[in-house]
Amino acid sequence: MEKKLAVVALGGNALLRGDQLGTIDEQEQNTTETLENLIFLINEGYDLVITHGNGPQVGNILMRNDAGEQLYNIAQMPLDICVADSQGGIGYMIERMFKNVLNKHGINKNVICIVTEVLVDINDPAFSDPQKRVGKIYTREQAEELGSKKGWIFKEEVKTQGGYRRVVPSPVPLDVVNKSIIQDLARKGNIVIAAGGGGVPVYIDEKNDVRPAEAVIDKDLASSLLANLIGADEFYILTDVPYIYINYKKPDQEIKEFLNYSDTLKYLNDGQFAKGSMAPKIQACLNFIKQGGHKSVITEAFKLADKKYGSKITMEYEDDRR
Repeated sequence: MEKKLAVVALGGNALLRGDQLGTIDEQEQNTTETLENLIFLINEGYDLVITHGNGPQVGNILMRNDAGEQLYNIAQMPLDICVADSQGGIGYMIERMFKNVLNKHGINKNVICIVTEVLVDINDPAFSDPQKRVGKIYTREQAEELGSKKGWIFKEEVKTQGGYRRVVPSPVPLDVVNKSIIQDLARKGNIVIAAGGGGVPVYIDEKNDVRPAEAVIDKDLASSLLANLIGADEFYILTDVPYIYINYKKPDQEIKEFLNYSDTLKYLNDGQFAKGSMAPKIQACLNFIKQGGHKSVITEAFKLADKKYGSKITMEYEDDRR
């Protein structure tokens, strides 16, 4: 009997908590605590593919880019290289921490990180309407200078301390390069880390060459796509809340532990989920179910193994209490 395959997307406080500086010690500790929660999936016979976010980390890489250019005249690297850089660094950290966790539990498995390209359409409408904020905050004068010099687009930061941040497109992921290799490695029992930060966005030009796209891809949408492409049975998003809620932070807030596809879609369309945080996660889970996945789960990073937590979405209601 073939084992179940699960794709687990690490996000929220799985790697870095909001009140932390982001030191490597903090990230390694958070990662280790999160990965401890995945041991029960291995013990229950699951093959695993792990994806992860990179928001804070790639932001720091971009700021190092800026500092290097301004202080030492070091050439800046484009966004695709920065995303790949973060994939390699975070993937290495997850790989090493997971090997140590497996060793602690006496489990002998290979763990491998794959720097992953994700295909997008260069004519995606997102390229004409960039919205995703990246990098540091600049003054108006700095933003105007960089916009003129590099062609970057900036938007005002109205919800924080002011200033301007660069915005880039966030196109829809269409395909995952090397998906068959990821699937083959995972089905042979290896733990694969892939599609970090949504993957490096690339497109195919008129010569059929692979070209980089100056963009970032939503991590959860890319993870959901990968899960479908490799025939995963289940899709997990580990974030900073233990459940899906409706009427979140209101007097009539309600936990939704078991959801079906149609009700979840209705909640999404009714605006129950914040566009910048939970809505993309819900959409990713719905995409997975619609394309044939059996179950999507959203829960807090450190509570996956505790079966009383987590919201489960299936095509029809399914109270399995797992």
